[in-house]
Amino acid sequence: MGNHENHRCAFVQTKAVDIPCPPASLPRLEDGDDMSEMAANRREMMVGGGAALLSAAVPARASPTTQGAAGVDAIARRFLASFALPGVGIAVIRPGTTDIAAGYGIATLGQRGQVDAHTRFAIASNSKAFTAAALALLVEQGKLGWDEPVVRYLPEFRMYDPAVTQMMTVRDLLVHRSGLGLGQGDLMLFNTTHSLQEILAGLAYLKPYRGFRSGYAYDNILYLVAGMLTERVSGRTWEDFVTGHLLVPLGMRESGASRAGISGDNVAGRHARMGPPVRGMGTLKVISPGTEDKIGSAGGIMASPHDALAWLRVQLRHGALPDGRRLWSEQQQAEMWKPQIVTSSGPGPTPADPAQPVLSSYALGWNVQDYRGHRLISHGGMLDGQTTAHALLPDLGCAVAVYTNQEERLVTAGLRNALLDLAIGTTAVNWIAVTRGLIAKQEREALKAMGGAGPAAPPGGPSLRLAGYAGRYRDPWFGDAVIKVADNRLMLDLVKAPSAASVLEPWGQDAFRTRFSNGWEDAVFSFAVKDGAITEITARALSPLADFSFDYQDLRFTPVA
Repeated sequence: MGNHENHRCAFVQTKAVDIPCPPASLPRLEDGDDMSEMAANRREMMVGGGAALLSAAVPARASPTTQGAAGVDAIARRFLASFALPGVGIAVIRPGTTDIAAGYGIATLGQRGQVDAHTRFAIASNSKAFTAAALALLVEQGKLGWDEPVVRYLPEFRMYDPAVTQMMTVRDLLVHRSGLGLGQGDLMLFNTTHSLQEILAGLAYLKPYRGFRSGYAYDNILYLVAGMLTERVSGRTWEDFVTGHLLVPLGMRESGASRAGISGDNVAGRHARMGPPVRGMGTLKVISPGTEDKIGSAGGIMASPHDALAWLRVQLRHGALPDGRRLWSEQQQAEMWKPQIVTSSGPGPTPADPAQPVLSSYALGWNVQDYRGHRLISHGGMLDGQTTAHALLPDLGCAVAVYTNQEERLVTAGLRNALLDLAIGTTAVNWIAVTRGLIAKQEREALKAMGGAGPAAPPGGPSLRLAGYAGRYRDPWFGDAVIKVADNRLMLDLVKAPSAASVLEPWGQDAFRTRFSNGWEDAVFSFAVKDGAITEITARALSPLADFSFDYQDLRFTPVA
């Protein structure tokens, strides 16, 4: 996240579907540029940590170009060299071959640690599949019903429309068809003091963008409700339930349901390219994670490539463990992979985008689409400074995980696709060239959206003295904003986000822009003036490239008497 002057094309928290970065003028959902030869050679020198082979060795199935660990190693090194990735963790499963967990590159720029098979990454929205599995376990225990109303278990649950409150089912929490807008309510989740109960209460004030079950828009807030539902029904917090019923039985000892749930220092750093929205003009820098203590059931899990193998294996085995015991039944596996809503459709693969699906849909914590003529079950995830992808071709017994410590989602998607092609032994695509092309297209659209330069202040200015804008204002879901005058400047204090305190600079007619220093995208606050008094404050992101989780447009502050 960041403003245009210090911009990075970021997908926050959980942003998380396997579709390319949309045009830069729109809020983004999910997923190259040529580097100089010198930069590529520098990156090649930084690549380290070869593949760690897991499980019994068996003969490898040949692909058209390379085989086994050597093929994975070659693909990973080419991507690191071509796109200046700091580091990457990889897991690959193919039937009849040795499973691979591998790490390459540097965990944190400027430090000595290398990425290896045991380096932990924030898997972000790939955590959503764990939340779906947790609910599936409770369904099997008879404590929940997928199509039972949420209010049966959480009587205090409220949506904006009372009728929707009564109709919303457990299944509806997981499939992004509630009528909420893209990322609506996300502003409460990061670097704020909102508790989960306050987030739940705020949900009732989020006015929907469309009718209930009438279309798809990715959200995170209802996955937090799913986590609260897990706790209410099981008597254990979501973190404790997922740890005890999923991570421990799967032997995912290196993983945790939150950053606080892991120990040791083998943790990937976070990196973002700071500067204008063009790869060649930005500088890759180490960034600090935001406050992510509330996002568990929507995106809080930390995992290593080694542990990712266990999660991918149990998916391919439809809930079965190696000793024959089951975590969940075939019936529940089918429920979790059953498409619930169409997310996109199109002509299918093209030379510019060979992975473009004919049809993409969302299931319970997973995307379902076609890939190379096969069913692909997948998800992506992104938090500040890290991007991840899980992908399964269950009919072929293949699976891939890619964890990177950078924010370029298209690179993560390209690497994932290259590994999938290796796993299924299909004719190789030059995914580096494809990824460069998609990034170039994204950059052209970004520059067009920006008008070729940074945001310019529109005409007009304040119509009141600065003191006329001061006061306490309240948004029903986000909380209070206090505006005061200090040193002849307006100052903003968002009570539930103390780190977002900022000066307000004039930016058009009765509007002011922020200078946030806490990692938030900058915003423009517009004051409605009637008879010399403020009646309402609305907001929008300053940059058209701002991440969708900065849903300033949903704020409506009114004066507090």
